[in-house]
Amino acid sequence: MTLSGDEIERYARHIVLPEIGGAGQQKLKSARVLVIGAGGLGSPIILYLAAAGIGTIGVADDDAVSLSNLQRQVLHGTADLGRPKVDSAHDAALRINPHVSLVPHQMRLTETNAAQIIETYDLVLDGSDNFATRFLLADTCAALRKPLVTAAVNRFSGSLTTLLPFRNDNPSYRDLFPAPPPEGLVPSCAEAGILGVVTGVLGTLAATEAIKLITGIGRPLVGRLLMIDALDMRFETINYRRKRRAIPKD
Repeated sequence: MTLSGDEIERYARHIVLPEIGGAGQQKLKSARVLVIGAGGLGSPIILYLAAAGIGTIGVADDDAVSLSNLQRQVLHGTADLGRPKVDSAHDAALRINPHVSLVPHQMRLTETNAAQIIETYDLVLDGSDNFATRFLLADTCAALRKPLVTAAVNRFSGSLTTLLPFRNDNPSYRDLFPAPPPEGLVPSCAEAGILGVVTGVLGTLAATEAIKLITGIGRPLVGRLLMIDALDMRFETINYRRKRRAIPKD
């Protein structure tokens, strides 16, 4: 895809980077990225992907904006209360960059619709807030051979990893987390609370991983889990690997 004069000026600070340049910016423009959730994590993801010039951004979310969201979900404002989050996300993304297209999917992903939606995108970013969706996304993306960047937050902490289990025998999400925890074991954001800026940090890092994957620069978090503790301002990375599968006996 060619860049217009307006786009060349808009993305000048990207284009001057040798690692990205005009060719990398064209890759961003031609990319189709799906973001799951337009909440605390999805907000910075969508805003930075739009600013970076991702050509098509799909957003899947079935929720509406509520007052308690605004402490961390910077994609939305007070005037958006009661609106579907995908509509508010659409307006916010186009305010930042009229050259991008935001495709709303006002629905919750399920086993019956996940593959149909995901297969039309190049890359998926998981900003969901529940384990059922995270495992569904990880399994579906692996089956469809789609890269997945998945982030999670809890109170003052968060984690991030990138999944490419279909390449080079890379580990899968289930190598890191074999099964969802029992229901009720991990309190929800509404129950435990969340420091709003933590979602901003993790969402911004997730968007960074997406840009790296699209342009082919740097080293993504494949086989590595980045963990952040905002209270101690500590960043740690642990390595994980693909587990050996048991071979069934005849």
